[in-house]
Amino acid sequence: MKKIIILGTGLIGSTIAFDLTNDYLVTAVDSNSHRLKTFADKKINTILADISSDSEIKKLIDGYDLVIGALPGFMGFKALKSIIEAGKNVVDISFFPEDPFLLDELAKEKGVTAVVDCGVSPGLSNIILGYHNQRMKIKNYKCIVGGLPYKREWPFQYKAYFSPIDVIEEYKRPVRIMMNKKIVQKEAMSDAEIINYKEVGDLEAFNTDGLRSLLKTVNIPNMIEKTLRYPGHIGLMKVFREIGYFDEKEIEVAGKTIKPIDVTARLIFPFWLPIEGEKDFTILDILIEGEEEGKNISHRHFIIDNYDTVTGTSSMARTTGFTCSAVARFFLDGKYQGKGICPPEYFGEDERGYNFVLSYLKGKGITINHSKSAN
Repeated sequence: MKKIIILGTGLIGSTIAFDLTNDYLVTAVDSNSHRLKTFADKKINTILADISSDSEIKKLIDGYDLVIGALPGFMGFKALKSIIEAGKNVVDISFFPEDPFLLDELAKEKGVTAVVDCGVSPGLSNIILGYHNQRMKIKNYKCIVGGLPYKREWPFQYKAYFSPIDVIEEYKRPVRIMMNKKIVQKEAMSDAEIINYKEVGDLEAFNTDGLRSLLKTVNIPNMIEKTLRYPGHIGLMKVFREIGYFDEKEIEVAGKTIKPIDVTARLIFPFWLPIEGEKDFTILDILIEGEEEGKNISHRHFIIDNYDTVTGTSSMARTTGFTCSAVARFFLDGKYQGKGICPPEYFGEDERGYNFVLSYLKGKGITINHSKSAN
């Protein structure tokens, strides 16, 4: 039986671990002992370790067939580099700010397959785009995605179903979109629009920096990614950002030096913590327009997924984690041969990989509704 080691056991990392444990020998690693208690009485080996340490990571992953990186973004790139240097294949869901292609030459030298950004979006959205990009000339790509609690509670109307510090990164990090074949930089949370979904009502979509590798890997003239929140949330987040609550530059307060972001995180994150059993949903709404077989064609892929009341798994953990574990399974079966940095759009180019992921998600109750129309 093949061996998998998972670095990071938050909501999503733990979901991946549970999903893989029936078919593989799974080891879960975290620096937080409380998180590891989740695996008590399960068929999952646990290791309490400092996963911020390069040498520790290399020691931990020795002897495993695949590494899964499920760390916060600020740790992700450094960990990925350590994994590649150790010559280990990896599927990663860390939302790190660095360019993963900085490690492409190293990964190829080591003969490593490193599938990065392998969540829901980026991740599943890239797989879908990669599939169509091999089969049509795409002119426009728009991806709208978000995970939210059904219950709207003051003051934030939000809960963080992945690393909260990475949520704040979405509100800070400059946005890159593609307009007329040129990369255009915009402010995070810009170009807000209200979209009505019959399943949940009005939501507010705003620019976030989710295109990432697509800006390099595909030749599509117009691309944009937006994130969904309940109306009013981003207005509050803009206030926080503008007055400096998200700043990392140290300031002096009452004779002590502090980072504003540390104080903000300490105060906000308890509000963003989902309570046990709290129901959430995830929406992924993708529009792809272009020329296919001599005709102007539009493809729409739409998902609305819900909290699993049987397993107690959040929708965001399901859509992100099961995408990651599907790609991991496909790779471990020897069906993906790409080397170097392999963003999910590369994976989606292969019809077998595309169909496998969609079929796997369907088996988990995550249905992607696909419609095709002529323009």
